[in-house]
Amino acid sequence: MKRLTKMFLLTVLSIILLAGCGGQKSNGNADGSKNSSASALQRIKDKGVLVVASSNDVPFAYIDKDTKKFSGIDAEIITEVAKRLGIPKVEMKEVKFENLLLDLNNNNVDMVTDGMYIKPERQKIADFTNIWYTEGEALVVVKDSPIKGLDDLKDKVVGGQKGTAFLEFAQKLQKEGKIKEVKVFNSQSELLLAVNTNKIDACITDSAVAGYSITNDKTLNLKLVSPYKAEAAGNIGAAVRKSDKDLLDAVNKELDKMKEDGFILKTLKKYGLNEDNFVPAGK
Repeated sequence: MKRLTKMFLLTVLSIILLAGCGGQKSNGNADGSKNSSASALQRIKDKGVLVVASSNDVPFAYIDKDTKKFSGIDAEIITEVAKRLGIPKVEMKEVKFENLLLDLNNNNVDMVTDGMYIKPERQKIADFTNIWYTEGEALVVVKDSPIKGLDDLKDKVVGGQKGTAFLEFAQKLQKEGKIKEVKVFNSQSELLLAVNTNKIDACITDSAVAGYSITNDKTLNLKLVSPYKAEAAGNIGAAVRKSDKDLLDAVNKELDKMKEDGFILKTLKKYGLNEDNFVPAGK
């Protein structure tokens, strides 16, 4: 009888221990929160930090080499959004551009903010905010280049950055016979350096990035071909997980306010953009 009682007690104890272990399982949130019932926005507020992913490309969202601060167009916009939502800190995690949405859906970050175009194929795997601003590509060449536009690229080697819409545009032109060869580079800095050192004849890249880089880096003997009408212009926004509807709605609400009170346009002008890049509230 005592033996049966002892076995019964051991069985009950085992069940209790297993139940306890099951309750310790992580919910997989980037913030390490164990409260799976809390909304995404509330979890971020509780933690006090909004973690965003960026490929560290100037001038969108990058860590300034001198100040070590999170800087750029997208950085200033999301930092102000977070402030208005009561989140005191925004932290950037550097991720290769082509892996940004993957990192988001792996719960390693809360949002993606890196000058990303809102495209149908991306909307299948993540939700995007309302449009932050719009901008397009630039054709970049050395200052004494005879290239005046896309029509001059038939016998030229042109570069593009991996994972961007601008590379896709260059490859499209190549298929149409308008470019001789397209070379792929991993970063914006590598791309511009290749043009600067005559390894390629030109590059098709982001106008905001190129303009900012050429203005601030005196070692670059480059220019943006002008006049030039962008053919691959797109709308830029931030990405969130499809499950984080509350975060998406809260960010959109603050974005509209920031468009109406002038914060967005002021930020665009600070980085060399203008009214042509501005998108009104509600879009």
